[in-house]
Amino acid sequence: MSAATAKPRVVCISQARMTSTRLPGKVLMEAAGRPLLAHHLERLARCRTLDALVLATTVNGTDDPVAELARSLGVPVFRGDEQDVLGRFAGAAAMAGADVVVRVTADCPLIDPALVDRVVAAFLESAPPLDYLSLDVTRFPRGLDSEVFTRAALDEASASATDPAEREHVTAHIYRRPERFRIGAPLAPEDGSVLDQRWCVDEAADLELVRRLLGALLPENPGFGWQDCCNLLRQHPEWADLNGSVRQNTLH
Repeated sequence: MSAATAKPRVVCISQARMTSTRLPGKVLMEAAGRPLLAHHLERLARCRTLDALVLATTVNGTDDPVAELARSLGVPVFRGDEQDVLGRFAGAAAMAGADVVVRVTADCPLIDPALVDRVVAAFLESAPPLDYLSLDVTRFPRGLDSEVFTRAALDEASASATDPAEREHVTAHIYRRPERFRIGAPLAPEDGSVLDQRWCVDEAADLELVRRLLGALLPENPGFGWQDCCNLLRQHPEWADLNGSVRQNTLH
């Protein structure tokens, strides 16, 4: 970052691949007439704190359609190793000239741009400065997840991490080392609530719930936010039961 530009360049990097273990090809499955990946990227494009949005996918031929869809939406693509997601993120951040990186995953078609902006703003405004900040995934519905960290921390993790889990989960090398990196307290809902729901797509039951939410919300309010999803689920409590038995894969 040059002295002339006080504001760091904030780049959001989303990861996507077709070879998901539980629901292969999920990011291109459709809801409300559009692939999940298109919903995800178009929602992120409404964020106000981002200078750029990049899709990080693999070099595998199976991910050519993922790259093509992103490019058709005007989103630059970085392609790297399928297993080394950390290296893929470091490469995407370098390609985009990032100073600050926002990490999201493409299986979150309901991601809320205002919530992403809240995490980025809190990160940028923190005094003293932070190396890493995330949304509190134990209190928000899963599927809104976002993490913000410095490019320097990402590059250090990419150069140092040897544990395969840390190469796969990108930020684990950072948040597991509070003695090395400045880790912020995760951001909780402003009303202090805890919402134990899943809006990410890992299995067919998740897809069914997301299809119902998008189908109901988009025609009325294309710019809907996460609270609109909450309100709709209060009206249809049986919808939340659709994927109530699905387990979350997590490293935290």
